[in-house]
Amino acid sequence: MIGITAFGGYVPRLRLSRKSVVEANAWANPALKAHGKDERSMCNWDEDSLTMAVEAARDCLSGAAKETVKTLYFASTTFPFNDRLNSGVAAEALNLENELDTLDIAASQRAGTSGLIAAFKAAAAGPLLFLAADKRRARASSAQELLWGDGAAALLLGTDNPVAEFLGSYSEATDFVDHYRGQHSEFDYVWEDRWIRDEGFAKIVPPVVTGLLKKTGANPADIAHFVFPCTYARLSQAIAKKAGIPEEAVRDNLQAVCGETGAAHALVMLVAALQDAKPGDLILVASFGQGCDALLFRATEALPRLSPRNGIKGAIARRKPEGNYSKFLAFNDLTAIDRGMRAETDKQTALSTLYRKKDMLLGLVGGRCEQCGTVQFPKTNVCVNPNCNAMHSQLDHPFANIPARVMSYTADRLTYTPDPPAYYGMVQFDGGGRLMVDFSDVDADRMDVNAPMRMAFRIKEYDAERGFTKYFWKAVPA
Repeated sequence: MIGITAFGGYVPRLRLSRKSVVEANAWANPALKAHGKDERSMCNWDEDSLTMAVEAARDCLSGAAKETVKTLYFASTTFPFNDRLNSGVAAEALNLENELDTLDIAASQRAGTSGLIAAFKAAAAGPLLFLAADKRRARASSAQELLWGDGAAALLLGTDNPVAEFLGSYSEATDFVDHYRGQHSEFDYVWEDRWIRDEGFAKIVPPVVTGLLKKTGANPADIAHFVFPCTYARLSQAIAKKAGIPEEAVRDNLQAVCGETGAAHALVMLVAALQDAKPGDLILVASFGQGCDALLFRATEALPRLSPRNGIKGAIARRKPEGNYSKFLAFNDLTAIDRGMRAETDKQTALSTLYRKKDMLLGLVGGRCEQCGTVQFPKTNVCVNPNCNAMHSQLDHPFANIPARVMSYTADRLTYTPDPPAYYGMVQFDGGGRLMVDFSDVDADRMDVNAPMRMAFRIKEYDAERGFTKYFWKAVPA
């Protein structure tokens, strides 16, 4: 039996009030008022598709033997690099074994589900980690700016005691262009809504859903969870009814609390469904984009025994309201602002140093002295314990998943940061080891000495001149 053996999810904690967007732009586009309720997820300035995918993967792998992972696939339409293996960067951040097959999957809103179908075929050879994430940029004052959100999902696939059995899939490819983003374009170009809804979704999706039910022999009335990302009101219910699926099976598309997370959204909704599912439940997942994919799962008796995790529901519950639309514009480079002279530094990354120190920089790997047991970051040739000072005695010691506490911190308004003030300080890891590090996601009224922290993979800085994103780890409130 092959299926999903573990799952995880990530939604940034910042939630932009749609009302703030409408208030700023309704003078130019009054139709935006139709989408002015609730909120959408919003990446912090130091988050992107890669950092979100890593966070979802860490949630997925909690309690799992990650050393058994043999393959990593990563699906997105917003990779930070067009010509660098993004899944390889994720593998380094997760400290996976070097003997690993990696693959980036892109170019369609079906990248998540089409990639997942291919991943199940590959997972027969060994555990496969499948990641999907998107951080899509939209033009200011567009409907997409309101309807879209940022998020990620991660699924561990294999044959060892799956929590959801994979029963089969059905796909059709149709070059129906509802939107596109050309090679040199910043933003998607979107066609007319009624055409997309009536000629695209309403005609292309139902035959695929019906085809899957026929192929697998499943009774549509037995579907407990129908997962289908769609921002058109009541269309998911209409498609379910046409296929004979009960209306109560249609899953919430998370539009009110998150927005549509692009190629990741079918899997984001699937993770949320798995968090609610009971053993025996049938889960049908469909996604649209130049055709349609449909996949069928059955929750197993192993699902309730899966170790606790945040998943999508936990990530959504961990929210911070954001009513500053100007901050959203600045974080997404949708407006030109004066960043000041302190921002005018050369941010070039020495790629030779990055390679030599990749375990430390991307994996947050320090050292543990095998003679005295002292742990430290970074790893050095000499043990920092003054009572030891052993030479070349340190073994690799990953710090990324070790809880920490604030020893000291500074809120600096002179140092440049896209979201001032710049918070940084010394953290003490449980079991030993200290690190002077940047902080992120800080609430000023909750930051204090001894505050619990966790490490998060984030953007350190972006070299706009060369188009290179530099990643490192930051301390965020636990």
